[in-house]
Order: sequence, then C-alpha cells, then structure tokens
Amino acid sequence: MVTSASLPAAPPGAPPDALPRPLADWPLADRRGIVGVLTDIDDTLTTDGAITPDALQALADLRAAGLHAVCITGRPVGWSEPFARTWPVDAIVAENGAVALTLDQNKTGLQHPPHLRGVLSKTDQQDAATRARNFARMQAIAQRVLTEIPGTTLATDSPGRETDIAIDHSEFVHLPQATIDRVVALLRSEGMHATVSSIHINGWFGDHDKLSGARWIVRSLWGRDLDAEIDRWVYVGDSTNDQAMFARFPHSVGVANVDRFLPVMTARPRWRTQGARGAGFNETVRAILAARPESAGCSPVPSPT
Repeated sequence: MVTSASLPAAPPGAPPDALPRPLADWPLADRRGIVGVLTDIDDTLTTDGAITPDALQALADLRAAGLHAVCITGRPVGWSEPFARTWPVDAIVAENGAVALTLDQNKTGLQHPPHLRGVLSKTDQQDAATRARNFARMQAIAQRVLTEIPGTTLATDSPGRETDIAIDHSEFVHLPQATIDRVVALLRSEGMHATVSSIHINGWFGDHDKLSGARWIVRSLWGRDLDAEIDRWVYVGDSTNDQAMFARFPHSVGVANVDRFLPVMTARPRWRTQGARGAGFNETVRAILAARPESAGCSPVPSPT
C-alpha cells in the first residue's frame, strides 16, 4: 500500500499537506461531478514511448461516457498530428499551450486515405509574424546551448516544433541534474520560459503554458470558463512541467512515476496512482467512471499490478 510516509520529503517551506495522497482516498462525491480530463502525454499516457492499450481504452471510455478528453503536451505540433487524428480525444494542445489540433469527424479530408478521414484543424495562440520572429531567436539560442554546454543535443522531434525548442535529457540521452540546471538557467537568461518534462527541457517565448492552453481549448471548443468550474475537471501528469496544472486543479493526479520529481516540486498533485505511466492514467479514469451513476452494479476495478 502506498502512503504519504513512503514518498519523498516535501521541499523546505512546503505545507505539510503538500504530499500527494493515494488515489483510493479521492472522495466519491468529488469524482461524480467530473466533466472532463486533461492529461499530459509522455510518461503519463505513454509507457516506453508508446501509448498502451489500457490507456488508449481509457480515453475511449471517457468519450463513450460523454466526458471530454484533451491532451496537453510539450511535444511539437508535427509529432502530435497523427495522434490527434487517431486517438479518441477532443484535442491535443501541443508545445506547452501554443498550438491546438482538433479533428472534425463530420468533414472529409479528401487528401487522406479513408481510415484518416476528417479534417484536422490547427490553431495558434501566436500570430504568424510573432512565430517567425521567435523561431529565428530560438534557433540561435539552441545553438548556444549546444556549443556552451557539453553533452547537450536537440530532441529528435525538433523538426516538428514551431514555437519552442527542446533539449533531450532522458529520452535518448541522459543528462545529469547539474547539466539540466545549466540548460534551464541559460534559457531563462535569454528571457525564455523554461520547463523540464520527464524527457525534455523546453524553452519558448510568449505568455502561454499548459494552464493557459487548457483555458484556451476549453473556451474555444465548448465556450466554458475553466476557472469558473475548475472543480469539475481533472488534470493528470507526471513531472515538473505539470506544476502549474497541479497548483491550479483541486483534482490533480500524478501517476506513480511522479515520485522522481516530487523532491524538487513546489506544486504537487493532490492524488497519486498506484500504477505508473499508462497504467496510472487508466487507474484514474476507472476511478472517475466508477463514480458515475450509470456505473452502479459494475464489477470492481482491479488494482494495477
């Protein structure tokens, strides 16, 4: 059994209740009012770089139950496009809130084969001139990182990025924490926002982040004010790149591998799953769906292994 006593200590000065509690303690009444789930992708939906069948089924079950499902990721828009077409989600908000991809299943994309039919729409928070200006600045800064900090390399998905840069720290190369800290400091010294996900160090210009992207997509797709009904939404994540979301959402969930980052977090998830990565996401969805009236009489959800 996972208890708060088994988790890493909170940062100095953090409140005593800062440690996440087991998901099993999440009150039924709180789960019953949920209308949508916002989720990170890497190491939250995915395991070893791919979405697992249980996590994919969990997304489908959310949609089948009439709940909203949106991915909010630091991955690039180019990388996200095939998943926006094929995963059962309402949207993918990529590049830490900068770009949204939505699929209109009622339209036919004639340029695509039948199994990919549907028009994929891309919407940006920044105008084209701003993106072009920032892009040139970011490429110069990326080269500075590679030149000045030994061992650094651009993320392999960099060709699909439009509004940020990403340095690999745990996907295909493994950087020590001291090097990660140097990269973050350099990016911030250039006036960039910089965050650390489970695999990349992301840097960008602009006021957007995962939280502003969440507000934007909820307003754009459904005309809803996320802050006015924040207690009806869940956010699921796993790393320091999710801290703004963990801080804002009363129903925030960290999959078990969030433990890696807890010692350096100042904003932590409210709840923690037993399962890691995709299994933890599936566990979260089962807890939400089990609280819905139509689930009465269903078999208990098995504990993750």
